[in-house]
Amino acid sequence: MSCVAPEKISVRAQSRPALARERARVARELLADCRFCAHDCGVNRLAGETGLCHATADARFFLAQTEVSDELELIPTFAVALSGCDLRCDFCITGASSWNPRAGLGFDVATMAKRAEAALNQGATTIMLLGGEPTIHLPAALEFVSRLPDSAKLIWKTNAHGSTQARELLDGMFDVWLADFKFGNDVCAQRLAKVSDYVRVVQENLLWANDHSELIVRHLLMPGHVECCWRPVAEWLAENLPEVKVNLRSGFWPAWKAARHAELRQTVSDLETRRAGEIAGEFGLNLIP
Repeated sequence: MSCVAPEKISVRAQSRPALARERARVARELLADCRFCAHDCGVNRLAGETGLCHATADARFFLAQTEVSDELELIPTFAVALSGCDLRCDFCITGASSWNPRAGLGFDVATMAKRAEAALNQGATTIMLLGGEPTIHLPAALEFVSRLPDSAKLIWKTNAHGSTQARELLDGMFDVWLADFKFGNDVCAQRLAKVSDYVRVVQENLLWANDHSELIVRHLLMPGHVECCWRPVAEWLAENLPEVKVNLRSGFWPAWKAARHAELRQTVSDLETRRAGEIAGEFGLNLIP
């Protein structure tokens, strides 16, 4: 897997906006051999080639508004959702836009930065960049950061499927990583999201994020996946990140293409919710709302 040349990435000895501007330039060049996510496609997006995420060189967004449905300590947050994703989760609640990098409107970073600052002035406490998956749009994401106040609290909402190269570019850019740990095994990840080697990649990213920022881990409890997915996720977190904040979400809805899978055609039962809570207690997880 290709990494960014060490001389191109500097530590945060300068302001975040200045460093983000430098990183955005590097990231833009790297689109010629795109390896921002763990699929490691290596396509030339500057020349119009597309990889498994189907993203081009230009970013688009499908949502930009102040939200109050995220973790309590992060809201109200001005959330900007970029179109397109490198995973193909059949149960994705925003599937049409998350799967399609051409959905929504063109992402003008200067205009969006002004909207974000206005939201902060009107009471938002954080700015969140999400998707889809923002990692596939690193040049635009970093340019957006370069236009924001250095004092703003920035949240990177991610599927944690990024590459080493992406992590190097993101180091020091976001105050909080809000990262999904969706599947507890590679079989479920392949069947439900069309992704291989999922668990290793996510664990590697979570360990890195915990060392380089504040980390909050999300797990969406899915019907039929308490023992196969939630239990191994909970066990690994307890063993490797025992103090990390964990948001166990039980609001699964059978959206998008969830009906392809028999167990995902319904919501999570009360029994499954109770069992998931018992597992969290068994491993002493630091659950947050």
